[in-house]
Amino acid sequence: MVLTRRVTIQLGIFVVVSVVTGWIMVVDFIQLPTLIADVGHYQVTVELANAGGLYERSNVTYRGTEVGQVKAVKLTDRGAEAVITLKSGTKIPSDLDAQVHSQTAIGEQYIALLPRNSASAPLRNGDVIPLDRTTVPPDISSLLDATNRGLEAIPQDNLTTVVDQSYIAVSGLGPDISRMIKGSTNLAIDGRAHLDDLTSLIDNVKPVLDSQTETSGSVQAWAANLAAITRQLKANDTAVQGILAKGPGAADQGRQLFDKLKPTLPVLMANLAGLGDVAVTYRDNIEQLLVLLPQGAASMQAIGVPNRNTKQAYKGAFLSFNLNLNLPPVCSTGFLPPQQQRAPSDVDYPPRPAGDLYCRVPQDSPFNVRGARNTPCVTVPGKRAPTVKMCESSEDYKPLNDGFNWKGDPNATLSGQPVPQLPPGIPSASPPSPTRAAPPPAPADITPLAVAEYDPATGTYVGPDGRVHTQSNLAQDSGKDHTWQSMMMPAS
Repeated sequence: MVLTRRVTIQLGIFVVVSVVTGWIMVVDFIQLPTLIADVGHYQVTVELANAGGLYERSNVTYRGTEVGQVKAVKLTDRGAEAVITLKSGTKIPSDLDAQVHSQTAIGEQYIALLPRNSASAPLRNGDVIPLDRTTVPPDISSLLDATNRGLEAIPQDNLTTVVDQSYIAVSGLGPDISRMIKGSTNLAIDGRAHLDDLTSLIDNVKPVLDSQTETSGSVQAWAANLAAITRQLKANDTAVQGILAKGPGAADQGRQLFDKLKPTLPVLMANLAGLGDVAVTYRDNIEQLLVLLPQGAASMQAIGVPNRNTKQAYKGAFLSFNLNLNLPPVCSTGFLPPQQQRAPSDVDYPPRPAGDLYCRVPQDSPFNVRGARNTPCVTVPGKRAPTVKMCESSEDYKPLNDGFNWKGDPNATLSGQPVPQLPPGIPSASPPSPTRAAPPPAPADITPLAVAEYDPATGTYVGPDGRVHTQSNLAQDSGKDHTWQSMMMPAS
């Protein structure tokens, strides 16, 4: 028989296709090399409590991906063993669990390998997965039998009612159920695409769940507090609505106020910070003031109670103005000498003299009992001083001269403390030296005022210059009427 060239070519193509197809069937589908010599695979033994429906050539998966097959299932004294062959190219950690699952309700069991520690050494040929690391599903026959007994325990009328109500419940929900199933399918597809991430999440979620379990008390307390806050918000719903309605406007007004105060607010805050430090230092004094001030105000208000709603109410309070002179005596030590003091009739306001002007008698002197020299030092308990600087230093208070009067030159002090002086440019009357016969005249712009004790019998007194002077109208036998106004007038 003579074959044409065309037929010969067709037969050649048919032979090549048949050989390739046969090779694919033998090598890939039937996996004949694996069945004969386990080429590219290694064997691992899985100990099981029972066969669990496994059969030869059942699938073996790792993280949802097929990585091998069950080569044989055999009985042992402890249950059953499944010999599985795994692909050499897939690294499977040896620290894992082997679970037998059913792919469908009618069977098709397979082995799922679930790693416990992904960083453990990989499985090798001849390894054994022990019985305590394996699980098998319950017997489907026992499960169906239990389900049947449960259904028989339900009264038929009630079961009919359940079926009817279920029909009513899902009636007309076909599109919604279809959409839910479609969404679940898409979710499953996305989950399969991100299987490694989901597996890592499942593997690492245990510490997080353990922390939640350990802090369950705190979570319950937080939930209880949240519930209490929610109840309060519900009870004050009107107020909350008012805040939400007026809050933006108030916030805008506050923002505008801060914008207006922006140039001066930092300075104000800095000053308040310094004032706050002072308030912290004198906190006890402020507390005492806040305690005594209301009581003092109440006492002052109580003075008018006796005359309230009476004809004498216009007279005010009944007070006793007893004239107590020189109790305590006047203190002049530590102030400007009489030659430098201003006349009471002057109405100008020159600069304040340099230095501290306060009563510089001893702290236990009867003069000016509550003077500045007796101010308690807040930061140094038990110490008293006239200034904060002296309180903070190691210096102790020393009276001026002997603490009772000016003697000789007022600038010569025994304690070394500076004597207050008039500001520069304002002349002062200095006391005369022992060789001078009379003090120099006072400047025209300053009227000196001398203060001294006099003898009421003769009207004599010792002036600041150390000389004895006589003023006749002060004597008792002067023959003139004396009034308090005439005592304050200079002698004619």
